[in-house]
Amino acid sequence: PPAGDSYGVLPRPCHALVLLNPQSGSGRALDDFQAVVQPMLAEADIATTVFVTERPHHAHEKVRDEDLSQWDTLVVVSGDGLLFEVVNGLMERPDWKEAMKKPLCILPGGSGNALAASINYYAGYDHVAKKKLLTNCTFILCKGLYTQMDLVSLSTASGKHFFSFLGFGWGFISDVDIDSEKYRWLGSARFTLGTLQCLAKLRVYQGRLSYLPMAAEQGSSPAPRDTPAPVTNGHIPQPAGTEAPGSLPPDSLLVPLGQPVPAHWTVVPEEEFVLVYAIYQSHLGTNLLMAPAARLHDGCIHLFYMKAGISRVTLLKLFLAMSRGTHLDLNCPHLSYVPVRAFRLEPRVAAGIMTVDGEALACEPVQG
Repeated sequence: PPAGDSYGVLPRPCHALVLLNPQSGSGRALDDFQAVVQPMLAEADIATTVFVTERPHHAHEKVRDEDLSQWDTLVVVSGDGLLFEVVNGLMERPDWKEAMKKPLCILPGGSGNALAASINYYAGYDHVAKKKLLTNCTFILCKGLYTQMDLVSLSTASGKHFFSFLGFGWGFISDVDIDSEKYRWLGSARFTLGTLQCLAKLRVYQGRLSYLPMAAEQGSSPAPRDTPAPVTNGHIPQPAGTEAPGSLPPDSLLVPLGQPVPAHWTVVPEEEFVLVYAIYQSHLGTNLLMAPAARLHDGCIHLFYMKAGISRVTLLKLFLAMSRGTHLDLNCPHLSYVPVRAFRLEPRVAAGIMTVDGEALACEPVQG
């Protein structure tokens, strides 16, 4: 384990609430859970209560409204979408501060298993997929060590507010993610097929991208506290100290979306993009090692953007290199990578799909 990370340990015996989406991926989550996971958990003295979701938002409501005290950990068996529901359900609780201390575990059961692949990578295991990845992640649960993970607070111009653990995207990658939904039955091959289809009709998206670089705060630029009142959930909060108990933490690095970004932010000069992706984990998918430098708790948003003018051949080369995490070594002039603390994206028109943790979002100004 990296120095400086503190670990907690699950109790033994341990009681886990398992949230499982039977529809995720190619629909094998329940079979795989019973065949691979349950025997391992039984040996490790982890008892399970299995909650099978029947519709979208089912898990969201369950963790938002339920007394969770009887469980030592919440285990999500699905793709990344179900964990997004769980995280946001927990953050809607009045006791979110306490609820968010409950260890969460992801076991890959979807076609997009980015967080599971990331955790497998952080744990130092070889790159694997499918049942091997499931076994590795279950083994991590059996060992019972847990540590902190960053969340990113995202807010949109229409007042939506999400907590995201994986990434925010616009343009090419989000199009692949959403357009390939119809090939879910292919498992992770759906993304390969989707990539080829989106390459064929390569689109350019217009907008303004701004960010607060990781290094900026150490400089002589004004401290974040000198910026205007931060925006929380679309409302200007009351002066410090008047927050209601249980209120969410203020987005202290951000100013409201209607205002220009603070002076110490960087505004990207180009306004035509093929893609923008802000990722906070290492993997974007089982075979996409997008941010090799990322860690669970590094306080950093890894921002990638690709400027218009890139050829299809170069774009394909980058995606092939990304399977090994060597895309930045190609020094492609159209691809930029910058570690940031906060970002804002303002699309010129509502064109293109935005995604948060792989879930589609209407296209509008957003910041995190």
